[in-house]
Amino acid sequence: MAVKLHIAYIVSHYPHKAFGHDGGLGTSVYNLVEKLKALDVKASVFIYGQEKEFTLEEQNVTIYSLTDSKAKFFRFYFNRKKIEKIINKTIAEKGINSIEAPDWTGITAFMKFKIPLIIRFHGSDAYFCNLENRKQKLKNYWSEKLALSRAKAFIAPTTFAGELSRKIFKLKDKEIKTIHYGLELQNFTNSAPAVYEKGLILYVGTLIRKKGVLELPEIFNKVRKELPEAKLVLIGSDSNDIKTNSDSTWQLMQNQFKNDDLNNVMYLGKIPYNEVENYIRKANVCVFPTFAETLGMVTIESMAMQKAVVNSNIGWAQELIVDEESGYLVHPNDHNLFAERIIQLLKSDALCLKIGAQARARVEAKFDINKIVIENVAFYQKIINQYQTR
Repeated sequence: MAVKLHIAYIVSHYPHKAFGHDGGLGTSVYNLVEKLKALDVKASVFIYGQEKEFTLEEQNVTIYSLTDSKAKFFRFYFNRKKIEKIINKTIAEKGINSIEAPDWTGITAFMKFKIPLIIRFHGSDAYFCNLENRKQKLKNYWSEKLALSRAKAFIAPTTFAGELSRKIFKLKDKEIKTIHYGLELQNFTNSAPAVYEKGLILYVGTLIRKKGVLELPEIFNKVRKELPEAKLVLIGSDSNDIKTNSDSTWQLMQNQFKNDDLNNVMYLGKIPYNEVENYIRKANVCVFPTFAETLGMVTIESMAMQKAVVNSNIGWAQELIVDEESGYLVHPNDHNLFAERIIQLLKSDALCLKIGAQARARVEAKFDINKIVIENVAFYQKIINQYQTR
């Protein structure tokens, strides 16, 4: 590259061996940073809210583990000022060209940098409240709004997520660049797509209302009326339920399953990611009936492993899957059609293999990290050049 760039990232979690595996936002940033190294682009990753402070120096990447402020009052403010101080010191010492932060909770509210700030729409509290028809706390909205007002540009993993965020925060003419999350495709392979456990339906993700898991008991009941040997495996952390105040969404789900159906349901909780991948390969069909997402990494991971997927059809999902070609798109509330699509796939090995092969081709075309990292670098360089010539 003509100019050696140095990009910084602010994240709340990161799937590095020093912190343990995590999904979602942290994984998408990690995937990108690992590829930036190969392009000789330097990266600094600031991980806030950690138990210990330390710095790790690796090839072309420096990782900073940051603890929270010890302030007794207005901690949300002093946490941000602490992060700002450390990052500005590092900018001066290391020559960082641009910094990227997530929209969630407006972490960069009250921060000022002498380099361009780019915010990526991983999914703000306002975004998820909008999709779930929940009322957002006003302080959360204004914190996110303030953070966005200080950004020079925005990246969205799907056009849907970007445009809905534009509408929510009234961003008007500010540039929002759509750049999908990417996968290292060689890490998501399936050498034997015709080998799987017949009748195994798999869900991977947090057990939480917004992911549509409370729709699964009725959907599964309809599937088993047609195919009584079908099994449902659930993988992911349990969570409390914001609507009922229940401590466990899994408990709510158990209460909704018919007794006979529950005998064919297995909940594994959170398990190591290599075991998750094994279950994806083992699955006959993967299901993701979510109401609120920005893209859905596990959907494209399943597609990459040539799995037939029945997925939510809301907004962002239409940018992942071509309905009836690389998977099926169904609204989570349409239990009859959701079950019908699952049944179609469970009854036809040939259809599963066909959909799975087309899913892999779709991911190769649209979500290859080796192509996507180049899009990111080009956009960073564009914003840096605009900032330097203003």
